[in-house]
Amino acid sequence: MNSSPLARPDQSWLRALMFTIFGSTVLVVSYFQLFFSHLGFSRAEIGYLYGIGPLISVFSNMFWSMASDRYQTVRKVMIILLAGQLIMGVLLANATTFGEVFVLVTLFYFFYYPVYPLADTMAITTASKYGKNFTSIRVFGSIGYAFFALAIGYFLGSFGPGWTMWICIAIVTTTLLIGFKLQDQPVASSSKMELSGLWSILKSREVLLFFGCTFLLALGHRMNEAFLTITLKELGANEGVIGWSLLIGSVSEIPVFLLLSKYGNRYKELPLLALAALMYTIRLFLMSMADTPATVIMVQFLHSLTFGVFYVTAVRYITRLVPDNYRATGMALFTIVWSSASGLLSGTLGGLLLEHAGRETFYLTAMAFAFAALIGFALQLFFHMLRRT
Repeated sequence: MNSSPLARPDQSWLRALMFTIFGSTVLVVSYFQLFFSHLGFSRAEIGYLYGIGPLISVFSNMFWSMASDRYQTVRKVMIILLAGQLIMGVLLANATTFGEVFVLVTLFYFFYYPVYPLADTMAITTASKYGKNFTSIRVFGSIGYAFFALAIGYFLGSFGPGWTMWICIAIVTTTLLIGFKLQDQPVASSSKMELSGLWSILKSREVLLFFGCTFLLALGHRMNEAFLTITLKELGANEGVIGWSLLIGSVSEIPVFLLLSKYGNRYKELPLLALAALMYTIRLFLMSMADTPATVIMVQFLHSLTFGVFYVTAVRYITRLVPDNYRATGMALFTIVWSSASGLLSGTLGGLLLEHAGRETFYLTAMAFAFAALIGFALQLFFHMLRRT
């Protein structure tokens, strides 16, 4: 096998895709709300537009990922999704009323969310082809997020939020052109995905326990993520400090991704998942005591040992638990648990707690979810060790 980078353009193009799709993530997570405010929408209307995303992603992730497994192609589905994003982006750039924007952003989310589990699926398969760890590809997403977080912030700071959708169009167009260069990798099994086989996987105790613990951990993670900027604002931080706080979180995970890419296979998944849950518990406890923006920023460095360790290890665990011909669907289920379902509950519960119980109780509740996940992963590890003895 030729190990020269020039001999594996599929890996290089996939890294480029990872880099650009996270530019869209920066826009959706951080700047869409400013764009909606620029259009004159109220906070309640902006909340509706933000909240529809996790709901739509529950259905769209399963629909497109099952289609990918059924027809054994990630590339073609990815191109359809990116083309759909581009069309919706153009229409959104010219929409003005709340009704128009609500319909169009709902359709945009339908094409937007499934790109990420499918990109991870392609990264896993491509990396496996060359005997690499998938994080050697996925790390370019973190690099891209850090780059676009700064670049988009400076651009919109100079030209105004009215340019948000045109930046989105430019990024999606670039990503779509890269998508045409991607290559589908054949799965190890020639059998196609069948619903009966999927159901047998979902009934596995190991799979159910993993998704249950992941959901608990995701609640704590999403509560912190959704209300981090509000916490910083309440503590007196300006937009510049908030931007650097987000950047620190993204950049801090890069060295962990690189280290796990090189040495991660030396360690079993369950101990690493338990370690990540422990670090989440510590991180959220420290957030409950933080009383200055500087303290919050220092706590943000723990993003590397929480999300960085958990995400890479969880993807590796799913790869082992789920057969190759169900891989895209398995990644979609993980995304639904980690992002969609937890996003819906954490947003509602977190908002009520923050408003009626205060910041300290809010973060202690998030910590309790992480601690419950820690107990779950620790028990799985304990029973696994008992079975081996």
